[in-house]
Amino acid sequence: MSRTSAAVIISCAMAEEAQPFLDALPERAGATPPTLLGPAQAWSLHLPGNDRELILVRSGIGLVAAASALAAVLAQVRPSAIVSAGTTGGLGREVEVGDVCTSANLAYTDADATAFGYVRGQTPGQPETFTGDPGLLARLEQVGQAALRGATESSGTARLRVGQMLAGNSFVTAANVADTREVFPTALSTDMESTALAQVAASAGVPFLSVRGVSDLCGPEAGQDFHIAAEEAAARSAAVVLALLA
Repeated sequence: MSRTSAAVIISCAMAEEAQPFLDALPERAGATPPTLLGPAQAWSLHLPGNDRELILVRSGIGLVAAASALAAVLAQVRPSAIVSAGTTGGLGREVEVGDVCTSANLAYTDADATAFGYVRGQTPGQPETFTGDPGLLARLEQVGQAALRGATESSGTARLRVGQMLAGNSFVTAANVADTREVFPTALSTDMESTALAQVAASAGVPFLSVRGVSDLCGPEAGQDFHIAAEEAAARSAAVVLALLA
């Protein structure tokens, strides 16, 4: 039986991505976080307003780690929404280091069952893409840019970008980015967890959104900054997510 029907689940892969939430929100007194297998960890945090709970998950890196940790939490908690937070690699040519990307839809970077009639990015038996929740997207577009501006230490040129996000088991680098850009010409970014989380959320019927700070560029153009610290990109992601949940 679900422990709660009011929790929001935030899933991060790395400790650096979870830390901004731990710094911003207090732990819930007397609450027992969901039990996870292996090195994955969960916290029960207190969101301001009406005693709302946020379950923060640090899953470890990769599609399987992210999906298995989320599935374990969903066996214990029925959330109102699931958000993938943290860092991502910028893929779209207009995307800059320091931007925050959010998911209108998601696909798998390296899924290829085209021999059986599926499109690139689609796993057999699954939809071509997983859709970001329209209600969450609408809310994020209202508050996200202001939150990002407040979290940006520089001149404030970082932008909130809404579009396709990818995830896969392979890193996309300057050496192999051409194929990914050809297959997914409108994709903004790629990471190693978000689409797997979207698939689990869709199976559970829970609204989902990925909100990730761009820490590096998969194939930077001349004159572009190549990367920022993961901690800074994660802090920008967290600021936007917390504004969404406020």
